[in-house]
Amino acid sequence: MCPLKALVKVGTILGEGTRAYKVEKITNENIYLRGHPNAQRGENGNQKGALRIIPTIVIEDILHGIESKTIQLDDILRKRGDEKTDLFSLLDVDHDRFILGYDSTIYKICELCLTNIGTIFLSENTLPKFSLPKSFILLAGISGTGKTRFVKEQAQYFRADGSNFQLVSVRPDWHEPSDLLGYISRLGNEGAKYIATDFLQFIVAAWKHIIDSIEHDRIHYKSDGVPYWLCLDEMNLAPVEQYFADYLSVIETRHWDNEGVYHCSPLLNAGVFARLGDVGLTDLRSHLGLHGLEHDALWAHFQKKGISIPPNLIVAGTVNMDETTHGFSRKVIDRAFTLDFGEFFPNDYQAYFSQKTRVKALTYPTISQVDISLIAAYDPEGQQSITFLEAINAVLKGSPFELAYRALNELLIAVVCFMPKEAVALQAVWDDFLMTKVLPRIEGDSEKLQDDGENSLLTKLEGVLAEQLNEIWAKPNSRPDFLREGIKGEPLAIACRCQKKLAWMKARLSSNGFTAFWP
Repeated sequence: MCPLKALVKVGTILGEGTRAYKVEKITNENIYLRGHPNAQRGENGNQKGALRIIPTIVIEDILHGIESKTIQLDDILRKRGDEKTDLFSLLDVDHDRFILGYDSTIYKICELCLTNIGTIFLSENTLPKFSLPKSFILLAGISGTGKTRFVKEQAQYFRADGSNFQLVSVRPDWHEPSDLLGYISRLGNEGAKYIATDFLQFIVAAWKHIIDSIEHDRIHYKSDGVPYWLCLDEMNLAPVEQYFADYLSVIETRHWDNEGVYHCSPLLNAGVFARLGDVGLTDLRSHLGLHGLEHDALWAHFQKKGISIPPNLIVAGTVNMDETTHGFSRKVIDRAFTLDFGEFFPNDYQAYFSQKTRVKALTYPTISQVDISLIAAYDPEGQQSITFLEAINAVLKGSPFELAYRALNELLIAVVCFMPKEAVALQAVWDDFLMTKVLPRIEGDSEKLQDDGENSLLTKLEGVLAEQLNEIWAKPNSRPDFLREGIKGEPLAIACRCQKKLAWMKARLSSNGFTAFWP
């Protein structure tokens, strides 16, 4: 195989593994690709013909992905029958000759490949995607653990260029939703204008990606939309309940009906558009990136119905708890999927230069309520999970931490999302539910936690959990990790998370007279 075609094939293989490119045609001089960011569009909106790309440009994209670890080489697995075909066999070239004889670009690729995993295999699918139970996440942990980087890397699992990621740094002086969503300004002589923020622009970008068509004010969505990750960095530098109030209210209206159609109340009401003149409307449309005829229908929909939260948007807030930040009310916690970053994604100094685990690719939820048919394969009629939650709520009853109907709904959604196949895995779902939804709500002093010096609400909870989580409680490496896996995709077994967290919270209560979930 000639060096050019080998170069093309390497780029094609790795590109297809990340769903970045689709090769249309190969000549002696150029690769013609579909799906490249610079691909031209035809009159009907489809990508027209092919794109003329110099092979080395493709390889540079791939190399950048490899070096920045946004392309996980060992994730590119393709089985042909019962056998796996390595890269060199597929290219039909001798291993040593391939390394030594071709140009430096191919050499560098092979060197990187071999350094990372030894042998590359190809696969029809990219990383398996797991739906999150909620599209609003709180990442809590001490500074420097990689919370913001985690959000960015999640976005890059789906797009190597990170165009589906937006970082918004929260300011301490934010006290109302306009700091996040924008506001109407009447300064100047051109009439009212809407000052759009990065947050609002990113929401519209997510809408532009996910929409398939709009008919009779009903939006039809793509079934395989890319998740758009928005990171609110240092989210609690300002009072969350103040600047995030509108979003917290609207997020509760998101739901999918029986036909799988998504509905959501507007975040930016249509009345805002009515208060803008022609100049203001033109200016806002431009700032929202709705240029061209292809966005006429979406723009008209926004003017009539307002701008709501798109189904493929995931908002992740990074949180540090110290004297410079604000705490969270249960209103915020109840609407979030809270991750103690140090427990779910622990730092391992010994693996700093040689990574041993990786985070799974997470995507947005596509259900808002579970019916019997959805949960039948994992927990028939949800009966085991209902019994578990009743036992927990019996301990919390009469306290400020008692759980309501929303908690049960979200527990059942978590069961469907993580798909446990046996009792240990189902208890692992319950363990993570305690860590993400129950324990973050518990905080207070000895009086609030009913501590008489020997027993407290936390002690009672421990006793119930030892019984309910009997397959994984106090047993090392007994349950599966749903959010991480080994560097080659192998399952990880970990200890029960909530047992360790409860012991930590109890010790904190005993020594300080006060405790909370937050590190």
